[in-house]
Amino acid sequence: MTDDALEQHPGSGTADAEPEISQLPDAPADSAGADEPTQDRALQNELDRCRDLLLRKAAEFDNYRKRTERERREQADRSVSDLLLELLPVLDDFERALNADVSRESADAHRQGVGLIHRQLLDLLKRRGVRPIDAVGTEFDPHVHQAVTTEVVEGGRDGEVLEELRRGYMLGERLLRPAMVKVART
Repeated sequence: MTDDALEQHPGSGTADAEPEISQLPDAPADSAGADEPTQDRALQNELDRCRDLLLRKAAEFDNYRKRTERERREQADRSVSDLLLELLPVLDDFERALNADVSRESADAHRQGVGLIHRQLLDLLKRRGVRPIDAVGTEFDPHVHQAVTTEVVEGGRDGEVLEELRRGYMLGERLLRPAMVKVART
């Protein structure tokens, strides 16, 4: 083939021949623009999926929070109920003691009965982890004692607890109620 023939039949002959523009497949003028709607749709789908996942996880967490709060309240209610059920027999014993006919001759027996009720109540508190605070003769400790009065004492230690006006209690290692005490001054 001659050069003229090559010109008439582009694409045939030599490998360097460039095809005519009319023979190229239809392509958009800006190839990046063609993918944008597809990319936007894909990004929007991913955003919707993430938003849905976030809402689901937020709802799950809210349900978990509500469930644990409800369980905590139920546990606290059960604990209070259990304690009250243990206190009711002590109350029954106090009512029997108050309704008993006490004469001079039976006063000692009555006092012993009230002492038994007192020990019963202290045992119940001990089983629940409550213990009394020993105060008399100890050094005043503002963490467990509440000083309501002081008294000048000759020859005594400054800050020594002289008298317990109301017993204090600990619940485990936590202060339940401070002891009201009278403290020595020198």
